[in-house]
Amino acid sequence: MISSNDFRPGVSIEWNNGVWKVIEFLHVKPGKGSAFVRTKLKNVQTGSVVEQTFRAGETLPQANLEKSTMQHTYKDAEQYVFMDMETYEEASLSKEQIGERVKYLKEGMEVNVIRWGEQIMEVELPNSVVLEITDTDPGVKGDTATGGTKPAIVETGAQIMVPLFISIGERIKIDTRTDSYLGRESS
Repeated sequence: MISSNDFRPGVSIEWNNGVWKVIEFLHVKPGKGSAFVRTKLKNVQTGSVVEQTFRAGETLPQANLEKSTMQHTYKDAEQYVFMDMETYEEASLSKEQIGERVKYLKEGMEVNVIRWGEQIMEVELPNSVVLEITDTDPGVKGDTATGGTKPAIVETGAQIMVPLFISIGERIKIDTRTDSYLGRESS
């Protein structure tokens, strides 16, 4: 059990027949009446976001989430197959279960899979990945690091904005949280 006074961003609770993650919280102590906690909660299964108010000190069951490291082994039709690195058990996930970061997923990549009981709730990719540029406009002599950006397609099919001097075949580092270019891969 967790008290509403202990809510922090990232805390997971069981509420309203599901698992919800606290995105934002605000402790409010009005001049009249009792204190309360105003929260913004995200349903981990559906992705829906709601605003909810709890009484200060109200207790709720904390969701018991387990995190395990799995490796993406291959894609079978519309299913992505992952292997648990400790038990060697396989699990198949759909594109919807993985979410929008599926665009950075490549074979052999290790990810964290978060489960609630037997149900897979979320797939966490590394904060940054190194991918090869497969398509972009050619760089022109005189393009510098301080210039503009251009779109580029990486090996997984994702499109990101890169500096003008980047060319096809280069390996770049990408922040998966912000979809931004971090730099060339250092050899």
